[in-house]
Amino acid sequence: MNKLIPQVRLAPPGDTPNPRTPGGRRERKAAELETRTREVGARLAGFSASPARDVLRELGASTRGLRQDQVLERHERHGANVVAHEKAPHWTWQLAKSFWNPFIGVLVVLAAVMFWQDPADPGVLILSAMVLISALLRFWQEFRSTRSAQALKALVTTTCAVRRRWSEQAGTEEVPMEDVVPGDIVLLAAGDMVPADLRLITAKDLMVSQAALSGESLPAAKADTRGHDYGQKATTDPVEADNLCLMGTSVTSGTATGVVVATGTDTYFGSMAGALVGDRPQTSFDLGVKRVSFLLIRFMLVMVPIVLAINGFTKGDWNEALLFAISVAVGLTPEMLPMVVSANLARGAVAMSRHKVVVKQLNAIQNLGAMDVLCTDKTGTLTEDRIVLDRYLDVHGHEDAEVLEYAYLNSHFQTGLRNLMDQAVIDRVDEAEEVVVDTRYTMVDEIPFDFARRRMSVVLNRNGLLGDVGRPEHVMVTKGAVEEVLGLCTHMMDRGERVELTDQLRAHATFVSERHNREGLRVLAVATRAMPTARDTYAVADESELTLVGFLAFLDPPKKDAADALRALAENGVAVKVVTGDNELVAARVCADVGLEAGELITGATVDLVDDVELIRLARTTTVFAKVNPVQKARIVRALKADGHTVGFLGDGINDAAALREADVGVSVDTAVDIAKESADIILLEKDLMVLEQGMLMGRQTFGNTIKYIKMTASSNFGNVFSVLVASAFLPFQPMLAIQLLVQNLCYDISQLSIPWDRMDKEYLRKPRKWDAKDIGRFMIRIGPISSIFDITTFLVMWYVFSANTVGEQTLFHSGWFVEGLLSQTLIVHMIRTQKIPFIQSRASLPVLVMTGSIMLLGLWLPFSPLASALSLQPLPMSYFPWLIGTLLAYCALTQGVKTWYIRRYHSWL
Repeated sequence: MNKLIPQVRLAPPGDTPNPRTPGGRRERKAAELETRTREVGARLAGFSASPARDVLRELGASTRGLRQDQVLERHERHGANVVAHEKAPHWTWQLAKSFWNPFIGVLVVLAAVMFWQDPADPGVLILSAMVLISALLRFWQEFRSTRSAQALKALVTTTCAVRRRWSEQAGTEEVPMEDVVPGDIVLLAAGDMVPADLRLITAKDLMVSQAALSGESLPAAKADTRGHDYGQKATTDPVEADNLCLMGTSVTSGTATGVVVATGTDTYFGSMAGALVGDRPQTSFDLGVKRVSFLLIRFMLVMVPIVLAINGFTKGDWNEALLFAISVAVGLTPEMLPMVVSANLARGAVAMSRHKVVVKQLNAIQNLGAMDVLCTDKTGTLTEDRIVLDRYLDVHGHEDAEVLEYAYLNSHFQTGLRNLMDQAVIDRVDEAEEVVVDTRYTMVDEIPFDFARRRMSVVLNRNGLLGDVGRPEHVMVTKGAVEEVLGLCTHMMDRGERVELTDQLRAHATFVSERHNREGLRVLAVATRAMPTARDTYAVADESELTLVGFLAFLDPPKKDAADALRALAENGVAVKVVTGDNELVAARVCADVGLEAGELITGATVDLVDDVELIRLARTTTVFAKVNPVQKARIVRALKADGHTVGFLGDGINDAAALREADVGVSVDTAVDIAKESADIILLEKDLMVLEQGMLMGRQTFGNTIKYIKMTASSNFGNVFSVLVASAFLPFQPMLAIQLLVQNLCYDISQLSIPWDRMDKEYLRKPRKWDAKDIGRFMIRIGPISSIFDITTFLVMWYVFSANTVGEQTLFHSGWFVEGLLSQTLIVHMIRTQKIPFIQSRASLPVLVMTGSIMLLGLWLPFSPLASALSLQPLPMSYFPWLIGTLLAYCALTQGVKTWYIRRYHSWL
């Protein structure tokens, strides 16, 4: 048996895995859940291998059903038949969580210090307002999205049929699924959901859709009732057992009776659902925000004490120095960041809602933009999740309409419940053809499908055709598994002629069938027999001396937009990996159809054999993982994250839920099982892969506008503080009063409110974008001091040209620097927002142009306004403004030159 727990647990994303380092709490939990899932699987395998009577004895059950006292006692002991699932948080918790953000924490601390220093300080009110607006904006958007996601759930109570004994007489009743207990006898029919893990006791033509658990497109056949049920050959995978039906699957055809062997969290599905509650793993967004927050805090802890010391020692007024240092701390902090981020994300969520996308977690929008690997299930995402008849072939593999005609006769006239392949055959034939068939043929008898024979036959009368002795001609049409049908054939049709099926021709026919199987197609054989005598009834013994007509090949077709969507994702820097529970042949076929280079396929068995370090290497080079279970899917996602990737996962089944939760961004669809929708961050109301591309580009635009604000503000603020340090060391007065610094900062921040409505250059949107604290720090240090150069030239102009060089003339000095500082800060928005030449090669959106222009006019007006005395400003002489224009033009020119050097040196800008 494969290793139960890998010896090496995955390191956090971005860190190098170290086999000697013990795993963290999440890794230990993942290992425990993996072990539990295997234990549950082994227990179910034991029930599968045991005779039915032994299973009933072990469970204390009877085929007549449980008594009322037994049901009540077992319900008390085992609890309700429900699995662990994520509940929507109460609105009060959502509101409180909206305030839990590193950036908001910095603002709250600064506001508290300012309040302690001066309760009347207007800065306290300003910071508090920013915190409230940011948190409430985030809360309202996520609250609405949560309600929308909940509304997607079907508001119905699902029931199942169970046999119970409320008296001496056994009876069948419908009970809610959560009331089922171990030992209950459950009756299944077509269309039923399997309410718990069942060991089959009786079954007839039972087909079960296990796609939600296994990813297999086609329904799985379960064993018919055996004369002596001694159990089946032991299996390590309960999904593959032909006498088990598992919770979360559904019946597509046939009937069965089974005894409940496990309910709730003890089921195979329930053992996996334990991974879907509790704290989510940290995403790329969470880690990025944390690193940027600590970067800004480190800058603050370095700069603020220096400003305090210089001002305290040179001016001698330590109280004023402390107040000014606190103002510098506020100036260093991009205090609008929480609000800008929330506004960006909320705007992205609203834009995506127009494309029928529900965003449950706002952060997921940026994670979608940062995503560089998308793992997707196959069924229902790349494919249409339906079966179609792809080919109808003669024994040589050439298309033959006669094969389709006979297949249609078989499917059309059968009276049992048609399976998906019968319906696919019927769908392939025109309605007009149906009318013709009904007039040409009459049903005589049928030999129904069963899982021992794996075929079904109909006997038809050719209307209006007489045999040699005047009796109607009866023809048998048989359709079924190739091996079974071929074994009954003595002849075959070869280019319109009936010839004997020699060993050589039989081998050739088998080769044609297997060749299409290897292409990922499900192949059935079609054969006929002209009955020598006409009778009213026919039996299995009559299925002999058949003539092989040809083959039918079925598949789950790829979506029409799948190839275009995958191509668009690749062009935008996103690698797509298929992670499916289906077999490798089908997976390879689908990849070929959608234009995805499969390369070497890795199966779940291989995933179990390797430790996590080796799995990281495999995940790096593998495009398709096939035949993987839910635990293995989650391991693959963790391996990719540990390799430094931002991982998205697209899936809709129970088997996808753990991987959806583990990914940086989980994407599901509204038709998915509830547990998958609960685990997802984004829900598509339509299975349209092109919406993913639009969401990804929206995520990159959202991130671009956010990082744009951070780099603008952080570098500009750093430059201002650097200027303050220089001025504080040489001026006999404060270079700018605390109130002036706060107002300047507030005006600049107001101009940034339009950033969420700005556009991004197309070149920027072509690559995944991630938080990079190192790049932000480098940007601050390289670009910030540019403004200091012109601040210092402004100091010199005010000192020497306008003689603002005494304490008595400090108001003029403050006014000159206030206006230059505010205008240069605001103008730099247009310089930093694009790596191109602003206004010429790239122009900001209208809201940004209006807002920045308004703030620049406000800055020019304030020294002349009635507010000037309150702000300790005074009107500036007209001779000041030519100097101001020259300074701003030189500033823009130098910034553009440094920008060109920076991009050439570091190959990035935003």
